[in-house]
Amino acid sequence: MTDPSTYYIARKKRFLLEFDLVAKSARSVIDGYFGENASTSTAEARREFENLIPQLPYIGGKQPFTEFIVFTGMLLAVYRVSKANGKTVEQTGELVYEIGRAFLKSFPTFLLRIFTPLNFSRRSQNRTRKQAIESHAREYPADYVYNFIEGDGVTFDYGVDYLECASCKFLTKQGAPEIAPYICPVDILFSEALDWGLTRTTTLASGADRCDFRFKKGGPTNVAVPAALQNLV
Repeated sequence: MTDPSTYYIARKKRFLLEFDLVAKSARSVIDGYFGENASTSTAEARREFENLIPQLPYIGGKQPFTEFIVFTGMLLAVYRVSKANGKTVEQTGELVYEIGRAFLKSFPTFLLRIFTPLNFSRRSQNRTRKQAIESHAREYPADYVYNFIEGDGVTFDYGVDYLECASCKFLTKQGAPEIAPYICPVDILFSEALDWGLTRTTTLASGADRCDFRFKKGGPTNVAVPAALQNLV
């Protein structure tokens, strides 16, 4: 059995490499945001993320949810450094979105689209349906809790209603819940890159009682975003 206290520590080298890859792909974005302090700020964010790794909540090592937590830790590190440099949460939200855009652009479109059929396969949906039921047992208190929503065959293929969000719980515990609504819009970029056809009208991060994900393969992306980011999407 995996020891929760050592799960992330044992993988620290890999997570730091992932941070470096994201930072490299977004170098021009970071340079434009921090100016002459870009290199120093990136190094500070990396150190902050390294310090956060042992604090990341263990949710069973499940993928892709564990990767979501790791990515949230990276963005929290960026937010803390940005805040220390006098930037507002709205400004950091713009940076977070542009980092996500730059990272996805570092991959060829054809490579990303390979994953599209997998997301909509019967096997994938059955796994999500099963995991949704299991999530209500709350084996890991810091985990996601969600319901699988059967598609209507017309407007969406399937959906997921998240009732508890591991990223939101982690950010709240870290004293930074205000950045959560600015991380959620990154899903727009993934929807467009992976052809999810995501529609989402509410999020837990914005104070709603759920995040209502609805997926339609090849459909348009329609996701509500904070006013500060509307000029970017």
